[in-house]
Amino acid sequence: MPIPILVMLFSLPRNTLCNRLQNKYPEIRNRARRNRVSPVPEKRKLMTDRTITLTTAQAIISYLNNQFIEIDGEEMRVFGGGFGIFGHGNVTCLGEALYDVRDTLPLYRGQNEQSMGFAAAAYTKQWLRQRFMFCTASAGPGTANLLTSAALAHANRLPMLMLCGDAYITRLPDPVLQQLEHYGNPTLGVNDAFKAVTRFWDRITHPAQILQSLPAALATMLDPADCGPAFIGLPQDVQGWTFEYPASFFEKRVHRIRRQSPDVAEISDAVALLKKAKRPVIIAGGGVQYSGAVAELTAFAEAHDIPVIETIAGRANMLQGHPLNIGPVGVTGSDSANAVAEKADVILAVGTRLQDFTTGSWTAFAKDAKIIGLNVARHDAVKHLSMPIVGDAKLALGALSALGDYKAPATWVDFAKAERVKWVAYTDEITTPSNGPNSYAQAIRVVNDLCDPRDRVVAAAGGLPAEVTAHWQTKDIGTVDVEFGFSCMGYEIAGGWGARIAQSEREPEKDTIVFTGDGSYLLMNSDIYSSVLTGKKLIICVLDNGGFAVINKLQNNTGNESFNNLIADCPTVPAPFTVDFEAHAASMGANAETVANPAELGEAFKRAKAADKTSVIVMKVDAYEGWTTQGHAWWEVGTPHVTEHAKVAEKHAEIEASRSKQRKGV
Repeated sequence: MPIPILVMLFSLPRNTLCNRLQNKYPEIRNRARRNRVSPVPEKRKLMTDRTITLTTAQAIISYLNNQFIEIDGEEMRVFGGGFGIFGHGNVTCLGEALYDVRDTLPLYRGQNEQSMGFAAAAYTKQWLRQRFMFCTASAGPGTANLLTSAALAHANRLPMLMLCGDAYITRLPDPVLQQLEHYGNPTLGVNDAFKAVTRFWDRITHPAQILQSLPAALATMLDPADCGPAFIGLPQDVQGWTFEYPASFFEKRVHRIRRQSPDVAEISDAVALLKKAKRPVIIAGGGVQYSGAVAELTAFAEAHDIPVIETIAGRANMLQGHPLNIGPVGVTGSDSANAVAEKADVILAVGTRLQDFTTGSWTAFAKDAKIIGLNVARHDAVKHLSMPIVGDAKLALGALSALGDYKAPATWVDFAKAERVKWVAYTDEITTPSNGPNSYAQAIRVVNDLCDPRDRVVAAAGGLPAEVTAHWQTKDIGTVDVEFGFSCMGYEIAGGWGARIAQSEREPEKDTIVFTGDGSYLLMNSDIYSSVLTGKKLIICVLDNGGFAVINKLQNNTGNESFNNLIADCPTVPAPFTVDFEAHAASMGANAETVANPAELGEAFKRAKAADKTSVIVMKVDAYEGWTTQGHAWWEVGTPHVTEHAKVAEKHAEIEASRSKQRKGV
């Protein structure tokens, strides 16, 4: 009997078959809705042979809603919620599923998909990669807008989940709205671009696939060695298809982040090398905080009297006043840390990628210096033929106690501390408001002096990361977010919003402070509106130098004339004018004011601290004067080997002369 029935079914005209299926859809849909899993399990669950009928979208959200993590003895959801902009590619099915969990997985409406991704990255950074957010965007341009933020998360090793619309898997309505057509490969689309900027990528072509894909994506995001963004493409038809899912798939699960013990032999090798060190130094990266190893790092440094220098991501690993805190290292570092790095014979690099701004493009260290790479990620631990310790920083630093009663020579420690004293004197001078015209450094000093120790500071692109790194005096651990892995313009305000959402979950009485230039503000500012709408207060300092001043500085420092960076130097701008940032911010609901100098900035900051909603404070700063001129290691930039411009040729020769110090892969 089954065969004739099948023959009869497929012998029907195509339109008749489609119409019958279409007419049957409401019945299937209603049955699925009756049988769907509840986001609150104790209220209702209709099971048949321990299965639950759900759409793909409903199953995804139900699974996410039941994933928990233990943090400091407290269970909480892995996902703090999500950011979403709905379109036809995600509103009908994914939107329907998200509506039912709106109390447990709050969905923040974004203004721009890219800024949503930035906010998600800042959220997980604030939570030290223990909790994160998802982002959902519609098919086509909405999803494409997430590419930059996915790259930022990838570069910074930050987990976030992207649930994005995709073209129909059946291809019956093709070509559909916003679909790219590749004539020789109909499976290729915008979503495939995310393969280069994610740690996990999948396209769901059948509802059953999420049984494998979701746990794999979550495991990737929770893995301290491999974590980063995960992308799941959801074809619009598949989102609504149903499947009989095992009920156990939706049971509550409590996750813990793995702590990988270091290899005994690797610890032994490192201890032997450190015992021979005459001039040891510790480079403390962002991984120290992600591991929760700040106390262990400090105790290890104190026990063995080893100076500590910080990377940009590792800022706020040690308090400003700690005697072994010698300052930030690298291109945007400090003279003190760079002097120590240059003379060190053994370098213990803890939780750092050893990016070029840390290593001075590999000129910051002596060529014969030995590097011990302590990192949970093998890829980072073995860079430049480092002696690796692959493992969790907290556990590995404890294991290095086998160093016994070793202490660094007193002459070396005294040298490091003396260099630090000189650097602090320099920063005190350059940040003093009475010294020169308005500058980034002066603004940073004013805010730093007035802020609460637990306030969080956020910066990202342009000249501010260098100035914040050089001059911000850490009052408490883990309070600085300078995004310099991808150094992405636009992260500042959006990231501030995401950081504030996370901060409000644990320290609602503290503030998130954003430093941004006029260039980044103009590129992405709409989350001022988001912060006001959602009641997530920010204090935003907009420091206006009339364009892309730090790149103008680089342009001039390489012998080039100012061109197309400052608004005044754009040949296509006949009548330059400035933006009224105060009025613009006020139009988005924020408190806003313009100040003339650092003294007025201080008073405005006090008002912003007392306010109950986002405040934007605008101050003009000089594009040429007031930059931090000290504390810079060599940085490799491409300059013309042949030119008709004498100044460019001169600067090229000057830059290349320092290449002799560069370690070439070892």
